Amino acid sequence: MGNPAPPPHQATPARPASSPFRAAWLAPVLKPLRPLFFEVAGGSLFVNLLALAAPVFVLQVYDRVVYHAGLSTLSGLAIGMALVVAFDFLLRQMRARVMQAVSLALDVKIGRQLFDKVMALPLRTLESRPLGYWQQLFRDLDVVRNTLSGSSAILVFDLPFAILFMALVFIIATPVAWVLLVALCAFLTLAWLSARQVGRSVDKEKANQQSRDALLAETIMGRTTIKALSLGEHLRPIWESKQSDTIHQSVERGTLNDRYVNIGQALTVITSVSMTTVGALAIINQDMTIGGLVAANMLSGRLLSPLNQLVGAWKTYSGFRQSIERLNGLFLSPQDNTSSHLTMPRPKGVLTLEKVSFRYRPDGKPVIDELALEITPGGITTIMGRNGCGKSTLLKIMLGLYPCAQGRVLLDGADISQFTRRELANWIGYVPQESVLFAGSIRDNIAQGKPGASDEDILSAAQAAGVHQFVIDMPDGYATNVGEAGGLLSGGMRQRIAIARALVGQPPVLLMDEPSGSLDRQAEEQLRHTLSELAKSRSVVIVSHSPVLLQGSRTLVVMEGGKILCAGPTAEVMRFLAAQQQAKAQQAAAATAPPATQGATPPATEGPKA
Repeated sequence: MGNPAPPPHQATPARPASSPFRAAWLAPVLKPLRPLFFEVAGGSLFVNLLALAAPVFVLQVYDRVVYHAGLSTLSGLAIGMALVVAFDFLLRQMRARVMQAVSLALDVKIGRQLFDKVMALPLRTLESRPLGYWQQLFRDLDVVRNTLSGSSAILVFDLPFAILFMALVFIIATPVAWVLLVALCAFLTLAWLSARQVGRSVDKEKANQQSRDALLAETIMGRTTIKALSLGEHLRPIWESKQSDTIHQSVERGTLNDRYVNIGQALTVITSVSMTTVGALAIINQDMTIGGLVAANMLSGRLLSPLNQLVGAWKTYSGFRQSIERLNGLFLSPQDNTSSHLTMPRPKGVLTLEKVSFRYRPDGKPVIDELALEITPGGITTIMGRNGCGKSTLLKIMLGLYPCAQGRVLLDGADISQFTRRELANWIGYVPQESVLFAGSIRDNIAQGKPGASDEDILSAAQAAGVHQFVIDMPDGYATNVGEAGGLLSGGMRQRIAIARALVGQPPVLLMDEPSGSLDRQAEEQLRHTLSELAKSRSVVIVSHSPVLLQGSRTLVVMEGGKILCAGPTAEVMRFLAAQQQAKAQQAAAATAPPATQGATPPATEGPKA
């Protein structure tokens, strides 16, 4: 397969950007949408300019029509206002349609980007976070979309026009404009205080929600165990505690938010009363007209309305900031190699481990400790050992799911770290200890092992896995729905379909973790025959303690404490294990025998070399 290439460089995770606009992943998504945002800005400009028509209409009616009985002027103004209202409606509809287009584009682009990123993350990263965290990321997608394309985005476009309304008030009603300016400063201060306190409360509420959702996810995943062992009474206090914390924090956040919203409404009333009072005094002194006062009050409503919305919208903006920070952390995380610079030929299947070590934590004990092994086609290699000795972890290292802390794994002499996940999945078939199927038909689940697999490929794999006869005996055959996670099928059926899924691509290396765990004796014998045939042209590695499968094994590897205790031809290793067990039995018997018979030492045994 050529000379090994160096492992791909993986970027060190960086600290998430504190500002949404410094999110490198978001900029390429928003750049093509700039024309749409410009359209929204243009629409908002005309909508806010048309908003001036109503105050001007009132001003003219009070100052000219009423005093001079100008009915023709009134008719002209009314017709003009009707046209303004119609045009305003069309502009708002256009702006809403554009924002819908923005929402759809954000949903599609960020959704695809997020899904691809999650799929490219290393398995250890995926395992290091609870299920609720990954669900929250996709809810964050909804928050980002709604914030950038909803009423909160429209509010951002409308806020700058407060300066225009303020300037117009100074022109038509200078005496009351200073009251409005003081109110504007008060609203900005209120919005700043709301942002600080409500933002902190939202952070705590999200943390409590994630803790509660993590428990809920575990409960749903373990529903069978919970029902079987009647664990509901045990879980209820835990759930109630987390739910109580979430509700308490939600109430606290709601109380803070309502307080600032109510203060904002009170300020609006105070501003209106103050403007009317000052305006009345100015009218008495003939410094302004009644029409000017009424128009100024109408403009103050247009000015203060977005500020009032801003006070209540900080929860949305705070949630947006949190979502952006979480997504920043995700997109800055290192990922598996996703691009191949050269198409490699199909490997022969020689798998070599060179002093491989692995730890789940940097400061933890090695789970795999300087393990060296070579696996070649032509026979079944069986790995066995006590629980927790590292068998399943070793398979994931061979598959490239776990990176080596030391050493490396070679496929036909090439370091597997240079290959993409798709390439390794095509070359190395894998059957996990817990067979997981996906909602859909049996055919769909088998075909997942080889995108675009033909009917012949699927039938051949199903027959090799011993599941074909069971499938065609069903009313819907290969179109049978397996249900969520394969829940409509038995454990044995799920296991066989998982084996067929691993075989459909005819990979040169096949790794299977306890493949007969849910199979009966007859199915085990059939599986042994199938694996023996497959092993003639490929490397087959199984983790198993099944005597039936051991009968077809060429090489047996026994692990203990993350190391190889002994390895070699299956018959020799089995004799060594039997002799070792016999020696231990003799030692135990000697320890309990009378003193006169003690002192005899059983013969030493030496296992085959790895």
